[in-house]
Amino acid sequence: MLSFKWRHFEKEIILLNVRWYLAYPLSYRNLEEIAEERGYHVDHSTLNRWVINYAPELEKEFHKKKRPVNGRWRMDETYIKVKG
Repeated sequence: MLSFKWRHFEKEIILLNVRWYLAYPLSYRNLEEIAEERGYHVDHSTLNRWVINYAPELEKEFHKKKRPVNGRWRMDETYIKVKG
């Protein structure tokens, strides 16, 4: 369970920044700049600590909810011309 007790920033801000770091090729300094543009100041080292603390927990939660992949494919009618 993710604990946000005693954190200076709100839960939503922390999770948003961690998600952005994991989902997109952004550096901590890029995220720091984005945060400034959105109206709050957070240091790049704080972002690093957030990722170290929360990324493993988020990954566990994601894998719990991830649907299994099977070998079946569903396709609509498609015409493919092969060699000609």
